[in-house]
Amino acid sequence: MLDNIRIVLVETSHTGNMGSTARAMKTMGLSNLYLVNPLVEPDSHAIALSAGASDVIGNAKIVTSLDEALEGCKLVIGTSARSRTLPWPMVEPRECGVKSVQQSNESPVAIIFGRERVGLTNEELQKCNYHLYIPTNPEYGSLNLAMAVQLVSYEIRMAYLAINEKNTQKSAVDEVEYPPAEDLERFYVHLETVLNESGFIRKAHPGLIMNKLRRLFTRAHVETQELHILRGILTSMEKWAKK
Repeated sequence: MLDNIRIVLVETSHTGNMGSTARAMKTMGLSNLYLVNPLVEPDSHAIALSAGASDVIGNAKIVTSLDEALEGCKLVIGTSARSRTLPWPMVEPRECGVKSVQQSNESPVAIIFGRERVGLTNEELQKCNYHLYIPTNPEYGSLNLAMAVQLVSYEIRMAYLAINEKNTQKSAVDEVEYPPAEDLERFYVHLETVLNESGFIRKAHPGLIMNKLRRLFTRAHVETQELHILRGILTSMEKWAKK
């Protein structure tokens, strides 16, 4: 999934931002960096600021146009800090993370970050399915490029972990075997018999207790193995009572 998500920097003018971006990406499991017409080439300063993410810098794809960076992508999200005259579907970082991870399971995704000083042009933003807005403090909304990449990468990571956890839980649920209704009914008959014999419930009025016990076991959604354990306990109690 994460290998299918591209972080695209447009006309970056400082190599330090390339390195810091690589570091921000790698800490969150991202590695696919595109540099569109960079004003400077990655250098030793970029490597130094990558702080161990030099592989992301070394494998970065340098292209001459934004269209090259977006080739094959079915979801494109562009960051925008400025109010635009043309209305466009907007997402915040959390929704961006969820949409990116979901789509990356099927096709490449690109998240575009603009120039350090002026961001993305209107023409570039019109290539995007969504504009990404980071709701910073209205009195001081200054985020540098690497900070913005880190924030978005974090939300991608969280969405990725959440989806993986959900899939793991689903797989675990799929592997669980539940008893058929007739086995449950036999268990309830067995349970009522043992409770009657032990004197726990009165034979004349078993309904209330048994109804509550049925509700309890229904709510627990007892698995087949668990039902076998319960039946075994009841059988053991019957044998003990006959001694």
